[in-house]
Amino acid sequence: MATSLARIIKYGLQNFWRNKWLSTATLAVMTLALFVFENLIFFSVLSGSALDVLKDKIDISVYFKIDTKEDDVLKVKRSLESLTEVKTVEYISRDQALELFQERHKNDQTISQAISILDENPLSASLNIKANDPRQYPAIASYLNNQNLSNYIEQVTYNQNQLVINRLASIVDTGQKGGIVLTLTLAIVSVLVTLNTIMLAIYSSRDEIGIMRLVGAPNKFIRGPYIFQGVLYGILAAVISLILAAPAVSLAAPYINALIPEMNFSGYFYSNLFSLFLYQTAFGVVLGTVSSGLAVRKYLKI
Repeated sequence: MATSLARIIKYGLQNFWRNKWLSTATLAVMTLALFVFENLIFFSVLSGSALDVLKDKIDISVYFKIDTKEDDVLKVKRSLESLTEVKTVEYISRDQALELFQERHKNDQTISQAISILDENPLSASLNIKANDPRQYPAIASYLNNQNLSNYIEQVTYNQNQLVINRLASIVDTGQKGGIVLTLTLAIVSVLVTLNTIMLAIYSSRDEIGIMRLVGAPNKFIRGPYIFQGVLYGILAAVISLILAAPAVSLAAPYINALIPEMNFSGYFYSNLFSLFLYQTAFGVVLGTVSSGLAVRKYLKI
């Protein structure tokens, strides 16, 4: 078995070097396919980050009556946190609300003077609520409109912001579905292009394969060198695609960071370089191996 494996590798390398131009063309197509696959990973990560940022911008606020005790507000907070739809609940006390209001209007002398002459804090305590999914806000709003909470709650902002929240939820949902469709489409295109290229490369060696069959070579020995070539294409293409991606990431990073400040694109690439290489190599090897196997079987009738 070791001897057969050594011969398969030897003949595979010989075929690779002997048909330099064809091998280069096949490797180029495979590299482009893996580069597309790599960019699909980037697209998935970036779109996910952008959608998470958008989700984080959506929330509803609950304003309590001035005379509501802090213990009652915290009781409502705990009840909200027990809901499966709720991601986080932030409590803003009356004093914190006043500080935020003063900070927001510190350049407005009229408002600052009006606040300073008041005998007591006119602002109420509130809760800022974020849902796990934007589509879950109606359920949370329905819970807050419960009759049992009406003695404490002055206002729920969902009714005022319902149209905006629904539109943002629609954008998030469309973005997720569109990303899946685009990823699948480009992945299928890259696989088909690579498959056809490798099939053409192996088809050019049909006379050599015919001679091998005439001299009694077993099918697995005939397939072996081409399967090995497919593996070699996959590994080399994975390395080259990552080399090509590095400067592209460096050029794109400032623009992406400006668009999505929460996303360190360059840092993501280099911190996940090994994982990306493994994904690329696995995809390339599987693509090259399957393509080579199908080419030998379908076109050469082995």
